Amino acid sequence: MRESMTYLYTHFVWATWDRLPLLVGERKAEVYRLIKAECKRMKADVIAIGGIEDHMHLLIDYPATITVADVAKRVKGSSSYITQCNQGDFFQWQGAYAAFTVSRREPTIVRNYIENQENHHRQGTTLNEYEII
Repeated sequence: MRESMTYLYTHFVWATWDRLPLLVGERKAEVYRLIKAECKRMKADVIAIGGIEDHMHLLIDYPATITVADVAKRVKGSSSYITQCNQGDFFQWQGAYAAFTVSRREPTIVRNYIENQENHHRQGTTLNEYEII
């Protein structure tokens, strides 16, 4: 084998500061765009991104040269900083995050869960994070 091959699927979840409803309208679209751009810079593939007003989910496959903590720090940091600079008003993530490894066989299940966050929350059908992986 000439190159290393890894499949490092991780499902990240983090919330807005104090669970404030900050992910709405154009801001939500801009934050997601910034997150995708930072993932691309890290050579990480975004499989799914979604959430509701006060938290978001991100499923990515990323290189083994990056740690889980680095992904969270870079993605949260860049999206928070640029959003505040561009929009001139308060936007911040909570300091903590959750990260769950996902089996190579399961990304589709997790992707569907993430992409349907708004419906899950509206219908009260959200799952414990451990139940989806």
